[in-house]
Amino acid sequence: GTGSNILSALQDLFWLSKSKVEKQLQIISVLQWVLTFLIMGIACTLILMYILCTDCWAIAVLYLAWLVFDWNTPKKGGRRSQWVRSWAIWRYFRDYFPIRLVKTHNLLTTRNYIFGYHPHGIMGLGAFCNFSTEATGVSQKFPGIRPYLATLAGNFRMPILRDYLMSGGICPVNRDSIDYILSKNGSGNAIIIVVGGAAESLNCTPGKNSVTLKHRKGFVRLALRHGADLVPVYSFGENEVYQQVIFEEGSWGRWVQKKFQKHIGFAPCIFHGRGLFSSNSWGLLPYSKPITTVVGEPITIPKIDNPSQKEVDFYHSIYVDSLIKLFDKYKSKFGLPETEVLEVN
Repeated sequence: GTGSNILSALQDLFWLSKSKVEKQLQIISVLQWVLTFLIMGIACTLILMYILCTDCWAIAVLYLAWLVFDWNTPKKGGRRSQWVRSWAIWRYFRDYFPIRLVKTHNLLTTRNYIFGYHPHGIMGLGAFCNFSTEATGVSQKFPGIRPYLATLAGNFRMPILRDYLMSGGICPVNRDSIDYILSKNGSGNAIIIVVGGAAESLNCTPGKNSVTLKHRKGFVRLALRHGADLVPVYSFGENEVYQQVIFEEGSWGRWVQKKFQKHIGFAPCIFHGRGLFSSNSWGLLPYSKPITTVVGEPITIPKIDNPSQKEVDFYHSIYVDSLIKLFDKYKSKFGLPETEVLEVN
């Protein structure tokens, strides 16, 4: 009757509203991370400087004093918080794209690991969601393994931002930090290194599967020095979430990007996603394209205190072959044609 029709309409309206609310929460969760990535460090530094000039200067002085005392903590494994890693906001972040983590092999808790993450993309969204939060269940899929996502050391010189990053298990991508985690932090550690770095981000664009790896061998040398197994990781869809202006080699734009990369550590990219209120407008929000991160088979690495270049080259070639095989095995499952080839530069 009429009553049941009205009730049915109200139920439909309720679920529609719930769906809209969830979508808005997903957008907010991604937006806060994008703003964190782009401006949180600078904003917190400016706010701290401003507080020093106000009547609340004592608060800023106390924080700076504690900052001096705590300065080396990022180099010693950081200060992760399982509570922060498990925030509900990260589940909304995951569902916006969505992001998935695929396990292909078990990892022994008696070993340490270096994950090579590919490709970088603009912001490494898959790397962050999968390894710096519990949104995709990394601790359940790899029980007993502690993931540490390595990022620019300069981020840990920024007040507040450094603490926020450490709470997610993020560490500086420098030798001191990596040496500590792999040699003085027991076993069951996995350091995730985005091998291609800033150079790779300059070439990421939708439809292109390309990695900067051919001459990136430092992570292999570190693995040999510590006897840490190498694990290739490929994130299908990482390059699809932003559009970027690609400057040709030799152009003034590429020259500026390389200068920034050399002296500051990151390369400024001209990119855009969708707008905050409409997917048809330009903005800073990434496009909601699926990102699937596949963790490959570990490569057993011997411990060699001073590996020769020949030994580094040998295990590097094994790693490259393993990454290509991983890509070829899973590419058709995640929307790529069988003819797609992974470009290794």
